[in-house]
Amino acid sequence: MTRILGVATCSRLDVADRFVPLFERLAPEIDLRAPRDIDRPEDVRFMLTFVPGDDAFTPYPNLEAAFSIGAGQDAIDTCPSRPEGLPVYRLEDPDQALQMAAFCVFHVQWHQREMFDIRAAQARGEWLRKAAGLSPRSKRIGVMGFGHMGRAVAKALVALGYPVQGYARRMPDPPEPGVTHFTDGQMDDFVARSDILVNVLPLTPQTRGLIDAGFLARLPQGAALIHVGRGGQVDEPALIAALDSGHLSGASVDVFETEPLPADHPFWAHERVFMTPHSACIPVPEAVVRSVRARMRSDPSKETFA
Repeated sequence: MTRILGVATCSRLDVADRFVPLFERLAPEIDLRAPRDIDRPEDVRFMLTFVPGDDAFTPYPNLEAAFSIGAGQDAIDTCPSRPEGLPVYRLEDPDQALQMAAFCVFHVQWHQREMFDIRAAQARGEWLRKAAGLSPRSKRIGVMGFGHMGRAVAKALVALGYPVQGYARRMPDPPEPGVTHFTDGQMDDFVARSDILVNVLPLTPQTRGLIDAGFLARLPQGAALIHVGRGGQVDEPALIAALDSGHLSGASVDVFETEPLPADHPFWAHERVFMTPHSACIPVPEAVVRSVRARMRSDPSKETFA
């Protein structure tokens, strides 16, 4: 049997070191190699990557697909050397979606229960016991982006009793029970009804810079932002200004315009920002192998991975 040849390359981490042994063990019909081990670039049929270098695609003239090792694919889509029309497949791993849902539930509860204030009171040695606002029904949660991740987040919040609304360009198929859905043209209404906004949108030309000063001003007074989408979607100085003015009560930020975050960035020391280092969810490596293998097996009669 002819093995399918692929190349593992990334500008930020050694995906070959991580994944070549796994493919050898779990998917022996796939021959994944590091670029240095490719002796006939014209035989390479797919690329496994996350953030490819600008010229990553150039050596391989016969690629049929690119696979992301994570839920995001924007760096692959915008790579200058990616051939026009080359299919790009992102990871849709149920475990990763559960990680994201759990992360967002934690941060929703953090903001709903005003934990910034409780932590500050602890530092002062003050017993701050709040007797109101503890019910999940006290805060309306908006989930912006309703793909694989957004649906998992919304489902988890509905199960806890939160009033949840979702925003996507089109009505999800099927709609999620218990969720009020907003679609294209209804963004302003959606934002105005989100006491805690969870952003899980992908990065596209339409979403880059979306969460700017005007967007933040349309959130209800005292709202909170949980940003787990992609860096480049939030105007970070505008977010700081909204927090400093008191219009927003707090923000949880997992993704940033520049990563790692520069040492002089104001998020580091801001008392109303809960920062995490792009770690809301991390794919299990074995799930990446299963995902690629399943895609390749979806129609074995075809040469492509459609």
